[in-house]
Amino acid sequence: MNVESLYQDIILDHYKHPRGRQLIEAAAGESHQVNPTCGDEVTVHVAPDGGGHLRVGYEGQGCSISQASASVMSEMLTGTSPAHADEVRAGFVDLMHSKGAAEPDEDLLGDGIAFVGVAKYPARIKCALLPWMALQDAQAKAGIAGGQDAAPQGPDEGMARS
Repeated sequence: MNVESLYQDIILDHYKHPRGRQLIEAAAGESHQVNPTCGDEVTVHVAPDGGGHLRVGYEGQGCSISQASASVMSEMLTGTSPAHADEVRAGFVDLMHSKGAAEPDEDLLGDGIAFVGVAKYPARIKCALLPWMALQDAQAKAGIAGGQDAAPQGPDEGMARS
């Protein structure tokens, strides 16, 4: 099995068996993001867990890439500090803007490395980044440290927030 095939299997597994796919009751922050180009939608909820760590939940609909990306994000970031979540988010954004040429950091990105091939296709980058932009916006709205350092930036023009 080659690496690209393995990465495709990871994406399909997260799409078919999503992790963290439910909204959080009494969320501290919420963001609904839409990719008007293809119709992908995701709502991300964040809340502190009482110990300074994040709880991340989501609901959405759309292509396998956007929904698998949300699953990977939720699984990786639930239980981590907001600062670590920002580091992972920045690493994922950098990976998506690498045009597939980056050597992904598995220690930082976990299953997120599976999206390195997606970065070769500009139209699909928006799909992969959609939940990550929603996370950044939800953290900022919640006032959770780390989500406030910059205004949320969509992965490309054409993203709509609601």
